Amino acid sequence: MYKHFFKRFFDILIGLIGVIVFFPFFLIVFILLIYNNKGTPFFFQKRPGKNKKIFEVVKFKTMNDKKDKDGNLLPDAERLTTIGKIVRKTSLDELPQIYNLLKGDMSIIGPRPLLPEYLPLYNERQKKRHLVKPGISGWAQVNGRNAISWQQKFEYDVWYVENLSFFLDAKIFFMTFLKVFKSEGINTQNQATTVKFTGNE
Repeated sequence: MYKHFFKRFFDILIGLIGVIVFFPFFLIVFILLIYNNKGTPFFFQKRPGKNKKIFEVVKFKTMNDKKDKDGNLLPDAERLTTIGKIVRKTSLDELPQIYNLLKGDMSIIGPRPLLPEYLPLYNERQKKRHLVKPGISGWAQVNGRNAISWQQKFEYDVWYVENLSFFLDAKIFFMTFLKVFKSEGINTQNQATTVKFTGNE
């Protein structure tokens, strides 16, 4: 009952509350990024959701579009702006995903939506992460986020899918605020953001 009805009900309820509570922060970050990114505060990217259905996720843009002499984007560390670092550290870059939440593409809690190019790289067990809607936060995010290996992230994702319940979602919800407060697991070690998944060993 929770998985098929009440989970969506709570997503909408919390999403609407989030719009009201976080609107001042949203407005401040929006204005700062418009100035910092020359009029482009948002970042849009295709991501696979439940049953691998592709949707467009929206986040605050924390990196600029600077390129090298050959027209290739510079490494993340060189494109991550000063304001972007603060926005990422406080997880405020995730705020625009409330739109995806209310639209029904995402849930408050679930496996994070990753890149479409990763889809053919998953093994059969890892593919289970797409049996539920992706989340703004998830079991992997409160157990290491970007500081753990891809294989460990996927194992946490699948464990979540297999054990989904109201009490687990509530636990992750409150653990998320604690992790954000402590700014834990934001980056992969020695990386500005995280490394790409290139497949299982």
